[in-house]
Amino acid sequence: MNPARRCSALMSQTCISSLEGTIARRAFSPAAVLPPAGTRCQCPGVKESGRHLKTTGLSTTGKVLVCPMGNNTSRLFSTLAQTLSSTPLDQREENLNPEDLVELDPDLLLRECEEALQRRPARPHRDLVYPKGTARCHHAPIRVMQWNILAQALGEGKDGFIRCPLEALNWKERKYLILEEILTYRPDIVCLQEVDHYYDTFQPIMASLGYHGSFLAKPWSPCLDVEQNNGPDGCALFYRLSRFSLQTSVPLRLSAMRLPTNQVAIVQILNCRLTGRRLCVAVTHLKARSGWERLRSAQGADLLQSLRSITSRSGGNQDLDSPGDDPLVVCGDFNAEPSEDVYRRFRSSPLGLDSAYKLLSSDGQTEPPYTTWKIRPTGESCSTLDYIWYTHKALSVDCLLDIPTEEQIGPDRLPSFHYPSDHLSLLCDISFREG
Repeated sequence: MNPARRCSALMSQTCISSLEGTIARRAFSPAAVLPPAGTRCQCPGVKESGRHLKTTGLSTTGKVLVCPMGNNTSRLFSTLAQTLSSTPLDQREENLNPEDLVELDPDLLLRECEEALQRRPARPHRDLVYPKGTARCHHAPIRVMQWNILAQALGEGKDGFIRCPLEALNWKERKYLILEEILTYRPDIVCLQEVDHYYDTFQPIMASLGYHGSFLAKPWSPCLDVEQNNGPDGCALFYRLSRFSLQTSVPLRLSAMRLPTNQVAIVQILNCRLTGRRLCVAVTHLKARSGWERLRSAQGADLLQSLRSITSRSGGNQDLDSPGDDPLVVCGDFNAEPSEDVYRRFRSSPLGLDSAYKLLSSDGQTEPPYTTWKIRPTGESCSTLDYIWYTHKALSVDCLLDIPTEEQIGPDRLPSFHYPSDHLSLLCDISFREG
């Protein structure tokens, strides 16, 4: 059987799910190698898939750093072939028992993705960029990924990407593109939106790669309006167990003027095993579409108020032996341009937040020109809607994944055969400031 077809068959039996066998938790954290400040690097700590689309003027990432497959390709998914259909979604445990999982080798899984996607064009090559003035950190940085991955039901049934062939959105292959992106950059924290294949794909695979996962669905997900949907979409937050332990997890349903809305957030306080310090991480997805600016602003205000309460160590449930508030990383698809009020709320918040991707600009004050670029029946939309916010006095941004050029994205925009979502993934390395 053709390797690509064999790989697709292994992951396409309804979904990847019910797990057998046992594993030891895999500890993997890419080493950090910092080049001189203000330069582009060739992705240290990145496992190159060999499928990056190279364009004139961009450096390549060198050799493929993956293990040879040999004849054991099918072993990776031999215990992931059954489904979770026998267990109702609302009865499934959020946390899989490590003793019930099979360990996956990320290098081999990355090669699986590469082989399954042989018929598709390569993903755009993206450099890691080190902003000027970046200080070298004394500990391995924390790699954070933010990504609206595009809910499968919405991509195929509601979003109307008129220049994207339906075949490009086929889940049997599109899921490999999503996993390839995550495996290429090996983040320590992964914040996702529009996840509608959490229980059957992302939870078991990420758990077998050594991640803890949490998921919170929208109360009234538009995915449920699509025939043959896979359940509601929502936000998912993963962190690497070898790097963090969980102290607090808070699911939030965002409110506006004290009324509950359809948007959610997950907030977690993590203990960093390398530094002994705490980090509060949040993922959210605010209301979409124009005309809803006031609602987004109210949702952002509600989230900020919750974050201030959760990160404050003056509360009775917080440790009193370590004064000060916990530093924050807030990831999300805000569905808001920098000109909107919700952006200004976050920028001026007493929490001391700043947007990481401004550091890609020459003045360090300007957001990228776009984080999503799509063509719908209503026209072409090129917007900056996605952000990674961080507490700038307590955290530093060491590097960021750059934004693909218009040439790399292509005339038909996103999603496409070479990129699985209408939103670009954002990724940065952060570290704790000393003192």
